[in-house]
Amino acid sequence: MPNPLIEGVKVKPLKPIADERGHLMELVRRDDSMFLKFGQVYMTTAYPGVVKGWHYHKIQVDNFSCVRGQIKLALYDEREQSSTRGTVNEFFLGIRSPILVQVPALVWHGFKCVSQEEAIIINVATEPYRHDGPPDEYRRPWNDPAMPYDWERKNG
Repeated sequence: MPNPLIEGVKVKPLKPIADERGHLMELVRRDDSMFLKFGQVYMTTAYPGVVKGWHYHKIQVDNFSCVRGQIKLALYDEREQSSTRGTVNEFFLGIRSPILVQVPALVWHGFKCVSQEEAIIINVATEPYRHDGPPDEYRRPWNDPAMPYDWERKNG
């Protein structure tokens, strides 16, 4: 049985609209029930096999979508007062699974590019990055043994 969804995590299926010119896909709208507030939009990439993680934010909420390639997004809830403390969630985002995943503050997260091509990830964050002070980002190594997650491919 899969793990329950971590408290505060939301998942929204995205709907590509295609015609002979290409396609369009809305990620976040201000009239969407998932919309909290706007901080910034940024793009990041990962090369095949690269893991970017672990980190969390004390204030910021992230809204991740992968618009090229494919990633495995892992979340770990270590929050003391959370009803899902100790829960791990895993999502596959990308061209073959167009979803948006909202990651609440204080939830550890990271991702791995699992496609043969570079993955392009869009994040609509609720807070702008602080260039003039310490960023709202707290890190652990991607392979920290204290994290209950294995980034290796699971064949079956």
